[in-house]
Amino acid sequence: MPLTPLFGHLETRRRLAKAVRAGTLPQVLLFTGPTGVGKQRLALWLGQLIFCERAGEEPCGSCRACHLVLGLNHADLHWFVPITRPKAGDPDKQVDEAAEALAGVMEERRKQPCYTPADGMASHTIATVRLLQRRASLTSVEGGARVFIIGEADRLVPQESSPEAANATLKLLEEPPPGALYILTTLDPRRVLPTIRSRAAPIRLNRLSDDEVRGFLRQHTEPRWSPEKIEQRVALAAGSIGQTLSEGEESGKAYRSAEQLLAAVVEGPGPALERALGQAAYSARGEFTAMLDALADTLGEAARGTMGHPVRRAVPQPLLRHASPAPLLRALERVGEAREAAAGNVNPQILLAVLGEELAEVL
Repeated sequence: MPLTPLFGHLETRRRLAKAVRAGTLPQVLLFTGPTGVGKQRLALWLGQLIFCERAGEEPCGSCRACHLVLGLNHADLHWFVPITRPKAGDPDKQVDEAAEALAGVMEERRKQPCYTPADGMASHTIATVRLLQRRASLTSVEGGARVFIIGEADRLVPQESSPEAANATLKLLEEPPPGALYILTTLDPRRVLPTIRSRAAPIRLNRLSDDEVRGFLRQHTEPRWSPEKIEQRVALAAGSIGQTLSEGEESGKAYRSAEQLLAAVVEGPGPALERALGQAAYSARGEFTAMLDALADTLGEAARGTMGHPVRRAVPQPLLRHASPAPLLRALERVGEAREAAAGNVNPQILLAVLGEELAEVL
């Protein structure tokens, strides 16, 4: 099954197409933006545009190269996504295991293009980066450009005892070989090492409009959703197709946990500490980080509400009592710092207890 069409981001697509035609596209790009707005899908679109045999503002969708990209079969398009840590002890076998895992993910995405987010415990380990280095050292199979997509690049650091994977990637980005394009994606650029950010041209993607989300859901849900369900999901989507597809599953669980934490913070230090102690230690990089992402999104929505903008998802009422967004933005900064700390070996109970105290101070 081919990839679903890219929805939205028309102005960004026009600017990228113009740079491709003019030969001015930077070799390292960093796509940032909210979860589920299509950062990796835009990266695949750009790869398709570069390989397309008919120059234009959009890939033609009918040439051989376009068909190969849409089927995730183009030999010069390399899509790296977070995977579980290889179990082999030998470094070479770890690389082989990483290659097999990635091939398995791509096969699943061919069957189900509307994929769900990567497991919270998955990451880009040093084995994945060695695989990237190995493929980057090869010449183009089709005799033209090569495109390397590193989805959720902030996971280059989690699961490692040091930033070894990120630093190894940095070496590739410092002097990318001619004809190679590297596209990294992340929710927040602050989660990527500063040395990597400094070598990438940032491109920020905003949330999609309700009409764009609605159009996608009408065309690409199987089995087809009822109009009532579509409208319900659009209201909860907050401009994110990925969000609405995963609503009610892991994402819904993360938002419920975030709401429970905020309720505990508002109640006082006792409930906040009790909530922190209830956080399972094993989920520091899984459910815990997903909860922090949901927490940041909820605070962001509350900030919109204080400025008179429509709130796109349910927000705890106590957060809307603020006369200005300043306290909520300070709370967002605290959550961002906690999210960075969660990337390492940190006890989630301790991290959550500290975060609860900090949120109570600013909220």
